[in-house]
Amino acid sequence: MAQTDRFRLPLLAAGQAQKELTHNEALSLVDLAMGRTVESVALASPPTSPEPGQCWIVASGGEGAWAGRDHAIAGWTASGWRLLDPFNGLICWVSDIQHCVRFDGFSWIAESARLDGFYVGEQRVVGTRQPAIANPGGGATADPEARAAINAMLDALRAHGLIGS
Repeated sequence: MAQTDRFRLPLLAAGQAQKELTHNEALSLVDLAMGRTVESVALASPPTSPEPGQCWIVASGGEGAWAGRDHAIAGWTASGWRLLDPFNGLICWVSDIQHCVRFDGFSWIAESARLDGFYVGEQRVVGTRQPAIANPGGGATADPEARAAINAMLDALRAHGLIGS
């Protein structure tokens, strides 16, 4: 069967009987592709009570209706499971971990920008913003104030994960 290049949606063929079936299947897959919000990336087996419209990314070792479809987007419809193969660069929001994942052509990788900070190599390097550091002022000698200001800056950098503790 002829398919589109990116999402591998079924295409109608000239003289095809029951074109509405192919067309409806393509629309079901487009519905999965456009939403790009999934419940989780951690399930290898279909959930027992999915709601129509809910989607998951099939974890490695897919079982049951998801067998052999590792990394696919699995969406529950009134007609059962629809599975969509990802392409390199596809991004989805994952509800249970509250950040996006991107398909790199082989697996789903967590994006660097997340709600709780910025990550490099799964290590948080920038966290939540720390309070402002007051400028040193007054005093007979500048050295203790300067040292306190520098220590406050270092504490903030450590709290952000930009330097080690």
